Amino acid sequence: MKNILGLTFVLMFAFTSTAEAGKGRQPCSGKKGGISHCQGTKFVCKNGSISASKKICR
Repeated sequence: MKNILGLTFVLMFAFTSTAEAGKGRQPCSGKKGGISHCQGTKFVCKNGSISASKKICR
């Protein structure tokens, strides 16, 4: 029974951590003005620069 409770706790923590990670900084945030569009897999910011984000633009 303790193993099941422990596993449930670990899974709940993993899912909430993943959900919170998505709420962090986004590509082209701050002075770059946000995302304008995609150029291949890169984000193009509203100020015309290419984001250094490792995320893939789709």
